[in-house]
Amino acid sequence: MKAITLLRVDSSRAASRSANRYVAIEDLDELAAGLARVFQVSCHVEAEPVDAEFSYDVAREQYNSTAILQRLADRGGEAERHLLGISGMDLFVPILTFVFGEAQFEGHCAVVSLHRLREEFFGLAPRAEIQRERLLKVAVHELGHTLGLRHCADWHCVMATTHNVERLDLKGAEFCVRCLSQSGLAAALRGRV
Repeated sequence: MKAITLLRVDSSRAASRSANRYVAIEDLDELAAGLARVFQVSCHVEAEPVDAEFSYDVAREQYNSTAILQRLADRGGEAERHLLGISGMDLFVPILTFVFGEAQFEGHCAVVSLHRLREEFFGLAPRAEIQRERLLKVAVHELGHTLGLRHCADWHCVMATTHNVERLDLKGAEFCVRCLSQSGLAAALRGRV
């Protein structure tokens, strides 16, 4: 991975129903800075959003992350430039109630959602710092899948499987030594310092 492009994933339906489903450019800029620190690569925020209206499931009132992922992949790109879609909408895959994100395993595209990472989802007051930490962890996790990493048994590793925000809050935003080595990032990061 030599670069990451962040794309806002929006829908006119979602924006009209709730301001919480919108991703602010400031959130993207902060995420880009965090990802640049973790992966030691250039991170760019693309101004033009991806319209995900086509992926809306009326029965579930959610957006199909696999369909969004395919739309990102259809945009093209090379293996060394990864695309990361960031959405404020509630995402799902058919076999799960929801997902925080989804990625192409050993591919170059991933998508993550802020929807269930926000404290407001749980009826609590907004906490920007917690939201930023959660978003970074989910984004690093999904990008880890694009590098060929599977879920890790080390609960502190960013690649540990996470099905709720409580578990997400407990794990770190870093790869464990084993995952760092398996991904090839250890050698790549040594070469960049």
